Amino acid sequence: MDADHILRRWSAPISSLKGVGPKLGVQIEALVGGRRLADLVFHRPSRWMDRSLQSSIASCLNGETQTVKGEVQKFEAAGRGSKLQKVRLADDTGFLTIVFFNSNTEYLKRQFPIGQTVLVSGKIEDFHGQRQMTHPDYVVPDARASDIPLVEPVYPLTAGLTNRRLLGFIRQALTELPELPDWLSDDARKKSNWPEINLALQTLHKPDRLVPEDIEQARERLAHDEALSRALAFQEIRSQVKLTGAIPISASANAAEQFARTLTYPLTSAQERAMAEISHDLDKEEPMQRLLQGDVGAGKTTVAAYGVYLAAKSGGQAAVMAPTEVLARQLFEAINAMLEPLGMSCACLTGRDKGGKRRDILEEVANGQTQVLCGTHALFQNDVEFNDLRLVVVDEQHRFGVNDRARLQSKGKSPHLLIMSATPIPRSLSMTVYGDIDLSILDEKPAGRQPVDTRLIAASKIGDVFDGVVRAVSRKEQVFWVCPNVEDENDDSISAVARHAVLSELLEGGVGLVHGRLKADEKQAALERFRSGETRVLVATTVIEVGVDVPNATIMVIEGAERFGLAQLHQLRGRVGRGSKASFCILVYTPPLGETARTRLNTLRESEDGFYIAEVDFKLRGPGDVLGLAQSGLPDFRFIDLSKDQMLLASAARHAKYLSGRKEETSEETKLLRHLFGTGDGVQAKV
Repeated sequence: MDADHILRRWSAPISSLKGVGPKLGVQIEALVGGRRLADLVFHRPSRWMDRSLQSSIASCLNGETQTVKGEVQKFEAAGRGSKLQKVRLADDTGFLTIVFFNSNTEYLKRQFPIGQTVLVSGKIEDFHGQRQMTHPDYVVPDARASDIPLVEPVYPLTAGLTNRRLLGFIRQALTELPELPDWLSDDARKKSNWPEINLALQTLHKPDRLVPEDIEQARERLAHDEALSRALAFQEIRSQVKLTGAIPISASANAAEQFARTLTYPLTSAQERAMAEISHDLDKEEPMQRLLQGDVGAGKTTVAAYGVYLAAKSGGQAAVMAPTEVLARQLFEAINAMLEPLGMSCACLTGRDKGGKRRDILEEVANGQTQVLCGTHALFQNDVEFNDLRLVVVDEQHRFGVNDRARLQSKGKSPHLLIMSATPIPRSLSMTVYGDIDLSILDEKPAGRQPVDTRLIAASKIGDVFDGVVRAVSRKEQVFWVCPNVEDENDDSISAVARHAVLSELLEGGVGLVHGRLKADEKQAALERFRSGETRVLVATTVIEVGVDVPNATIMVIEGAERFGLAQLHQLRGRVGRGSKASFCILVYTPPLGETARTRLNTLRESEDGFYIAEVDFKLRGPGDVLGLAQSGLPDFRFIDLSKDQMLLASAARHAKYLSGRKEETSEETKLLRHLFGTGDGVQAKV
């Protein structure tokens, strides 16, 4: 059977299955993440339930799902119109009571004829010392024992869809679909002890017996296929990028030295290495695709400014996009301070700029007079035109949609791209999240950066924290005070609104408040008052997690610290320690602490290494929420388990390069792999 025919069959809509109507089809499609039969078959069970027949009623274990056989001895409904029905099954070892509520009595009588032998499968419970099963999952006559699966996969479900029904549709699809040709060689499978592709799918959905090793090998096999498909897609994207062609940006021999002369601090070796990597990429005719990843305060802005400097010096322009007005203006101020002494013209454009001011900025950008334009989403609006855009820098990439970045890049002819992220991702995940994009890591902090003294304080000693804040303010220092909620009806003491009221009384004004419910201009005004020193204390929720730069802030108080993720706590702590004064992070917690919360807080107290903290966070929270639900950038995998598949991901990447080198990525089998796992669009969105 040819590959095109196989692909057509596997790509048929889920609604083509018998018993799947339009409404149910939409439900299933939403659940499995696609419309194809392939998407249904690739819906992985979350666990497997052993329903093999027990030897006797007496051998059944309370609290466990068991399958048992017995003779129907008695059926009773407690009075006419009763909502309770009971069936008594017995064998040589004892009896089991089957209980139903609000069921059709006549139907139950047909299911449980007196004197007949039936099989029931469900959870065994202890009711006043007797075995009981309420609403069994399966009831079948002895002659149809095979209707009960020996091992039943249990799937993630959605409202209105039972596990039994979904399993039926998946098995119907597996029965009707043609077998797949295997894209892995026999040697490759044997080396890893993996099953053939069709057997792997059968093992997940129709196992004959519950053997955890077999199920894990099947999952691993399919995880490799998913990773290989993704790696091949990344390679295709990189090849397409290479073909688009960019204007090379060449650096003079002493460019880095000239740039460094304007700085008031020495560069770290990590910064120098990243600058060299960026300079090397910019000098090519293919667009740079580089991620600059660094811990809080590692000096990413300086490195990015060097790339911007090279683009402007070459006669082109650079655009620097940040997700908020505060971050955009901070970037502008920092980059302008570095580039203005070198004769570069910089400007900032945000939604606040209106009328004549906006027209003047746009005119100078269009005629090339402005070489560097920093800003927010305003940068990619239709009326923004660049004279010669050669470099795009995107800060905090996860806050933008892919289309946003693409719209900004479309303002130039295949401009080079530099992405910055202050959210450390475990090194082991970088390839998975960003694919084949080049990576520069800043793993050192600039000289003079103050360590932050991190302390744990129980909520019962909050008075001591208030005293410390009052002393800091008397020294003309500034304080961040972060609360987990804007308002909390259950625990008003740690809401931002309530805490702002208390601190305002203590300090007689001079206390700002910022949270997500404020309008954008109100939030902006509150942040600006704090940055300027007009307010000495800023009470906030996590809206200040990334990028707010106030060198005079020396204390970060985080109330309800046990409610925050480890990576989030680290980002918040990074708001202090940016000046020359000793700085502190106070983690206020409510005892007793659970084991995970204690590990999180102790890790933060003992380390300032963002990459180490990210690894610990990954192990504690698992792959689904490493960086927070909205900000992770992590793809939604079907079979890959990021907590244990790191070697497998690396192996798949090597396999993809091998296939590409032999031009085998275009084989019929590999095309099937790519199309069936459907990673192309998703991968492109990430890169």
